[in-house]
Amino acid sequence: MPRRYHYHVYVIELSKDVLYEAKFKKSNPDYDYGKPCYYVGMTGLDPDVRFDKHKAGIQSNRFVREYGLRLVPELYEMYNPMPYDGAVEMEVELAIGLREAGYGVWQA
Repeated sequence: MPRRYHYHVYVIELSKDVLYEAKFKKSNPDYDYGKPCYYVGMTGLDPDVRFDKHKAGIQSNRFVREYGLRLVPELYEMYNPMPYDGAVEMEVELAIGLREAGYGVWQA
């Protein structure tokens, strides 16, 4: 029986207020000020459940907890689900690709 993959990459839009955070701004020196800011992560949970946990402060990233607005499924749905190693790699590749395109990105 083939193995069922259950890992996901996900992207969360962050409020532009995150740009007042020095760590975020320093990580995005080539940010194009007209574009959105995102958090890119990976999880073994459904992305909706993971987003809710971030917002509730359960194993959360501070930027998502304080500035997270919504999931952006059009940026990640086509990749999910996948094996663990694929999700780890895709999280990094997706974050790099968005950052190179001028978006503000935080990747855990």
